[in-house]
Amino acid sequence: MSDTPRDNEATRDMHRAKATPQRRLSPIWIVPIVAMLIGLWLVYDNYRSRGPLITLTMSNAEGIEAGSTLIKTRNVEVGRVERVQLSDDLSHTVITARMSPDTEPMLTEGSRFWVVKPRIGREGISGLGTVLSGAYIQLQPGSGEPGVREFEVSDIPPVAPADAAGLRINLVSQLGNSLRAGDPVTYQGYTVGRVEEAKFDADTRRMSQRIFIESPYDRLVTDSTRFWSASGIDLRLDADGIRVNVESLEALLGGGVTFGVPEDLPSGGPVENEATFTLYPDEESARQGTFNRYLEYVLLVEDSVRGLSRGAPVEFRGVRIGTVAAVPWQFTAEQPETRNGFAIPVLIRIEPQRLGIENQQVDLDEWDERFKRLFGVGLRASLKSGNLLTGSMFVDINFYREEAGDYVPEIFSEHTVFPTTSTGFAQIEAQVTALLEKLNALEVEPLLTSLDRNLVASEAMLSEVRELTASLQDMLDDPGTRNLPTNLNASLEALQETLEGLSPDSNAYRELTATAERLERLMRDLQPVTRTLNENPRALLFDSLDAEDPIPRAPQGN
Repeated sequence: MSDTPRDNEATRDMHRAKATPQRRLSPIWIVPIVAMLIGLWLVYDNYRSRGPLITLTMSNAEGIEAGSTLIKTRNVEVGRVERVQLSDDLSHTVITARMSPDTEPMLTEGSRFWVVKPRIGREGISGLGTVLSGAYIQLQPGSGEPGVREFEVSDIPPVAPADAAGLRINLVSQLGNSLRAGDPVTYQGYTVGRVEEAKFDADTRRMSQRIFIESPYDRLVTDSTRFWSASGIDLRLDADGIRVNVESLEALLGGGVTFGVPEDLPSGGPVENEATFTLYPDEESARQGTFNRYLEYVLLVEDSVRGLSRGAPVEFRGVRIGTVAAVPWQFTAEQPETRNGFAIPVLIRIEPQRLGIENQQVDLDEWDERFKRLFGVGLRASLKSGNLLTGSMFVDINFYREEAGDYVPEIFSEHTVFPTTSTGFAQIEAQVTALLEKLNALEVEPLLTSLDRNLVASEAMLSEVRELTASLQDMLDDPGTRNLPTNLNASLEALQETLEGLSPDSNAYRELTATAERLERLMRDLQPVTRTLNENPRALLFDSLDAEDPIPRAPQGN
């Protein structure tokens, strides 16, 4: 079969192609090919060197700028903020940041972010270096599972790193403890830690705080430790007197937390991390919280309870054995039938642990039976003044043997009634009241009338005294009265001269002496005559005492 014209023509083209030499690649294509390869390598290297992209959320983006705000760890740049935008619900800001490739181990569940900027707080001034450079975000690596890409940025720096040596404690308290993150935790006035966070639980209506205690001070915390708020200055004026407790200067300015082991408890053993304790409002409440086993009794006080408050001590001969729990307590409850009048109920707690008894050794039933036996032998409670300045009172327990036979068991609102007796002040008050009643019963009108008469007589007497005084003044003003001292002096001088004339050396004295001697001789001479006349009075008329008495005769007439 012969070749067709078409086949012949194709054969000829093949022969011509073989006979023509091939064309080479132009060198000019080498430059774009190399540039393309370099570009691909740069893209691959850039992709390989890019770090993870993370998302940060915070309440506001104050001081954060896209493209310029850095992310640092130990002052080393580990990332940069790429974009700042608002969330979909406009409630917060969302920050997108590109991290360095070697930061993958840092992005764990425990990692923390916060903004570093100038701050002035109780601890001093921080972040001054950002005044010129601007704020930046600090990263504190954690120790959790890696691979996390979303984090929250805190407004304040953390107290301590997550892996710091120490002890973290959870505190639970009622409302009123105004603690904030950064407040100091002190032990006997020395700062040993900080408050990491404080928040309010709306469900339980309680405050929860998380504190960090640095090592080696974490060994001070045991299962017997009590925590309470440090208000700086604690001033108390109650039945126990005046007490002043001053914490550190930092606690004085902003408050804080302090802790310790009460004297009545053993030292205790160590506690685990994240243990939970109760935060008491003050040291006294913390000490009272250790006495968790007690007996409750009710005092039915017929006297005034003014000055008696919750927390007042219950003492037995000066030794505290309990605490007043409520004043008044169940005020509207029904009074016992054995009571004629209305009494004010006061709830007290007898705490045997105050006597140095360990918790496991306290048998409350035995103590209750013991008190009931003592009621029958005169154990009574009374209210006494603990501080005359404030008028605060306390409950005193003592034996009154004279009232031993008057005890009648009573129950008030399912609680045993602790028998009471009137205090000395109540007795004095009753006596004063009786005295006032007697004074009110006195007839005051006659007394006032008599008093008016006495006043009138007194006024008349005063008038006479005034007149007598005026007369005496007139007499004293008389010239003769004024000259009386001069005349008296002259008379005394004349008398003195007369007495000088009667001196032993004067003639008058010698003559008087001679006259007295003659008179004496005369008296001696007259003594016989006087004796004779005394014996025979007629001797004065007759010469002889022996003659017979004459016989009278009549005259003879002519």
